[in-house]
Amino acid sequence: MVERADGGVPARAAKRWRPVVGEGRRGVVVAGVAVGLAGVVGLHGVNPNSPGRVGSLVESFLPWSGVVVVLLFVVALVRRSGVGLVALLLPVGVWVQGFGGLLLPAPDVGARQLVVVQHNVSDENPDPAGTARALLAAGGDLVALEELVGPALGVYEDVLGADYPHHVVHGTVGLWSKYPIEEGQLVDIRPRAFDVGWSRGLRALVRTPYGDVAAYVAHLPSVRVGVRGLASSPRDESARMLGDIVRGEKVGAVILMGDLNSTVDDRGLHPLTSQLNVAERGFAFSYPAALPVARIDQVLARSADVSHIRTLPATGSDHLPVAARVTLDPLPPSGRLAP
Repeated sequence: MVERADGGVPARAAKRWRPVVGEGRRGVVVAGVAVGLAGVVGLHGVNPNSPGRVGSLVESFLPWSGVVVVLLFVVALVRRSGVGLVALLLPVGVWVQGFGGLLLPAPDVGARQLVVVQHNVSDENPDPAGTARALLAAGGDLVALEELVGPALGVYEDVLGADYPHHVVHGTVGLWSKYPIEEGQLVDIRPRAFDVGWSRGLRALVRTPYGDVAAYVAHLPSVRVGVRGLASSPRDESARMLGDIVRGEKVGAVILMGDLNSTVDDRGLHPLTSQLNVAERGFAFSYPAALPVARIDQVLARSADVSHIRTLPATGSDHLPVAARVTLDPLPPSGRLAP
């Protein structure tokens, strides 16, 4: 005779359908982490930056939040958490809105386009000639280099000179161009605490077929991650100085190339990203070259769109070179780009 549980349901059937203890709690945990992640990514600009500039540190790796979403999805599937799966729609939507466009293929663009190559060549590069030849293969109109030191500078000048007859170097940064360069000058972005010999910025007026372009090359101070967090004060100070200079630029079209030691999501670059366009397509993680996790080599523009950015093959540097396509805005009726 089959025993029956209270309510007329067989005991074995009652046991079979009894909820697993803690199942709801696990779903709530996954859902809570998903909502928290969406808040961190979607509202990163209001996240506190102290102590240790934790906000900037998180912003430097925001694209990798997609990996966390995938891991949460796997956990929710394994635990059969419907609540968790539904909650994951929120961080997925936030990530797609913030970074999904970077996954799209490069758009077809017409005229008024410049190809820009940016590379921190490293002051310890064992093969500057090979690096220069690799950069030539990219076919850029402009080539911006950082960490130009000692005899290596002469090597870059010799190798690049045939294809780029115009160039200017100030301190440890340089610009090579297929088009005439005028008004090449030093740009002072040295933090107050740094030695007077520190020189990592330049500006040049490039006479392109599409109008004059103010080209800037910059190498912002490095940052360090330690037990106290992110040490980025000198970089942030240098970024503010450069932002003030760019804001006062009279030429309408501006292209900024350089190792900015930061990602475009990092609030430390806000003085620049608030007034310059960032890349619309491509992640182009450029550092470190052995296992790139972030793009700190940037191409930004004003009165122009950085329609696509990509990495180039590794050289002897600890950075990967990047190449970007920059489409200048149409000329106004006056024939010159408006300031």
